Amino acid sequence: MARVYLSLGSNIDRERHIRAALDALAHSFGELAVSPVYESEAVGFDGDHFYNLVVGVDTNLSVGELQRLIKEIEDENGRERSGPKFSARTLDIDILTYDDCVGDVDGVSLPRAEIVKNAFVLLPLVDVAGEELHPQLQVTYSQLWAEYDKTKQALWQVSLF
Repeated sequence: MARVYLSLGSNIDRERHIRAALDALAHSFGELAVSPVYESEAVGFDGDHFYNLVVGVDTNLSVGELQRLIKEIEDENGRERSGPKFSARTLDIDILTYDDCVGDVDGVSLPRAEIVKNAFVLLPLVDVAGEELHPQLQVTYSQLWAEYDKTKQALWQVSLF
């Protein structure tokens, strides 16, 4: 059984799509480790604010099978893939880590680079796995957050649940 951390984000009908994603993930994996929800400004384009969170799951799916499942969940929530890479979206789910895998696995780059680049990924990851080690850097997520330049991105917790 692999421990996996997923990032979830939405800036279109945010609450509905985040709730639908959590329901779908719980249906597929059972118990979820869910971070608080954070709101942040869009990164890479001008758009509505995002809701972001991190979810931890245990799975027997391979990375490729997991990637297909999360793309199905995105598609069921109206994910539009024909627009620019940085654009508004109903739902975005990314595999952050899959156990201690490092490198390209089934076409997925692990661990995901955004962990150390974006506050809206790193802080919720700290909330659910703060003392776990980044598989490549071999430092805890809490330590990465302590060293993160918090002036780079505005981020605030919202009450969704």
